[in-house]
Amino acid sequence: MKISLEELQAFTTVIDSGSITAAAEQLEQTVSGISRALGRLERKLGTTLMRRTTRKLELTEEGEVFLQHARSILDAVESAEDQMASRHQRPAGRLRVNAASPFMLHVVVPLVGAFCERYPDIELELHSSDNIIDLIEQRTDVAIRIGTLQDSTLHARALGSFRLRVLASPAYLEAHGRPKQVADLRHHRLLGFTQPESLNHWPLRSEQGDTCLTRPSIKASSGETVRQLALAGQGIACLADFMTRDDLARGDLVPLLVKDTVEHLQAVHAVYYRNTQLSARIQCFLDFLAQRMAP
Repeated sequence: MKISLEELQAFTTVIDSGSITAAAEQLEQTVSGISRALGRLERKLGTTLMRRTTRKLELTEEGEVFLQHARSILDAVESAEDQMASRHQRPAGRLRVNAASPFMLHVVVPLVGAFCERYPDIELELHSSDNIIDLIEQRTDVAIRIGTLQDSTLHARALGSFRLRVLASPAYLEAHGRPKQVADLRHHRLLGFTQPESLNHWPLRSEQGDTCLTRPSIKASSGETVRQLALAGQGIACLADFMTRDDLARGDLVPLLVKDTVEHLQAVHAVYYRNTQLSARIQCFLDFLAQRMAP
């Protein structure tokens, strides 16, 4: 008896979601239906793929090996569907995109309407994370990463870049005064990041060279949190234009130390695995995003 795609999908979804119940919800099936699919799969293979405990599911050694084959088969089928759709100029299917919260909110979300209108057969699935994720583990097609890339196992496509600026709200400046030179920052409340530490190196000319290592009074893991703190008058921040452009235009934030600011562009890349054939839906998404991000 041959294995079905439904059984493979049930198996991989259970692993990715962490439970049979979560997999049933994601696949819009019943819990009993997913359990039966897993049972049929194990009987056909003649082996146990998972150990089921009251708290979690664990892959057996055979399950670990078979999971890689199952993913490859499903990816191949998905790729074939993409190729057939692209022949008719109708990219289709689910597109899983991951990006840091600020980029998702300020860049991707405003473009969703126009993208869906142009490509109505693509089902967008947007995930936000301020940490670097494993694309395979999270079942992600493409991730947007800001800054220097380090993972050589990934393909990368440059989408654009954004300038960094030091800024604060008028309310903060009225209460604490405006720094006139870089050395004045030591007398101000600075807003920074918990990680990576490189984000606390601001592009300002100082005794250290073309960067100034700051000691933030308040740190956050997300750029959007830092932005909201700056808007609330809680301190001085250094943020990229993509999340503060509208704030600057409205005057809700104002640039500081302009003459001492070094031109520093923060690169934005889309990444995906090297062994992934670039599908039509990924290609059109990246083309659309790059076009809209172009200066």
